Amino acid sequence: MTLRSPTQQEEDIITAMITSKPGGDLLLDQLAGLLVEKMDDGHMGSLLLVPVSSRICNRRYGQTFGTYEYRDADDVLVSMTLNLDEHGQLLELDSWKVDFSPLLRLPNPADIVVVA
Repeated sequence: MTLRSPTQQEEDIITAMITSKPGGDLLLDQLAGLLVEKMDDGHMGSLLLVPVSSRICNRRYGQTFGTYEYRDADDVLVSMTLNLDEHGQLLELDSWKVDFSPLLRLPNPADIVVVA
C-alpha cells in the first residue's frame, strides 16, 4: 500500500462532496490527517481514503454517502461516488468515466453536480 497525503485539489473535491449534503459536516473532521492511495481502476481516478481514526485493516463498504457527476476535458461524463465503511468512516472515492477511458483531469469542485 502506498499511502500519501491528498493533493489540495483532491482534498477540495472531497470537502465539496461532504459539504454538499445534509449531515456531511460530521465527516469534515476525518479530513485532518487523511491519507489516500490511488486504486487500480484503469486510470479513472479512484482513491482509497484512510482517515486517522480508521487505520485498521480489512475495512468494508458500509454505505454510499453521495453520488456526483462532472464532465471531463473530453466532455465525457464522469461519475464519482463517495463511500463510507461499516463504521461511517470515509472509505473511497470511486470514480469512473462512462466510456471507461482514462480520466483526463480532476474536476473543479464548483463543477461537481450532486446526483444522489
